[in-house]
Amino acid sequence: MAKELWKPGNMLYPLPVVMVSMADTDGKPNIITLAWVGTVCSDPAMVSISVRPERYSYPILKKTGEFVINLTTKDLAYATDYCGVKSGRDVDKFKEMGLTPIPATHIKAPMIEESPVNIECRVKEIIPLGSHDMFLSEVLAVHADEKYMDEKHKFHLEQSEPIIYSHGSYLTCGEQLGTFGYSVRKKTT
Repeated sequence: MAKELWKPGNMLYPLPVVMVSMADTDGKPNIITLAWVGTVCSDPAMVSISVRPERYSYPILKKTGEFVINLTTKDLAYATDYCGVKSGRDVDKFKEMGLTPIPATHIKAPMIEESPVNIECRVKEIIPLGSHDMFLSEVLAVHADEKYMDEKHKFHLEQSEPIIYSHGSYLTCGEQLGTFGYSVRKKTT
């Protein structure tokens, strides 16, 4: 099998694509779409987002130190793209995309009601890395839309049709292939 050699780059695809909501110190809300996001630690629960310093959202995040990660869905794909290419300097993204800002529990940044999961975050550290700075953040609360809960109180995110990002494209997730531990689970006959 032949492999082509490429220069070093980010090839860790696909990635979750999220809309990060925030509010400036005057309470003006904004949304930025990001794919450079990830889980950092489970105890304490921590995540990271990486943002270019020249982005409109950067000084808001740096000054307020709080934001909400809003998971995206097939129904939110257009708004997700719009919020990634339009600047909050020029437009009210909530208004333009018909998104509903709702209050968070622990922070002043609004959540996006249409998102199936909202993750309230507080910045612990900003790490300059080069093209992006990483906002290492503590998870303060997670809000899950009850319409994706079954009668046993199990959450079914897959029913919301989450989307992912890969090389400039938004994609749906596809079919389930297994569950955690299925490769070592004893087979019953």
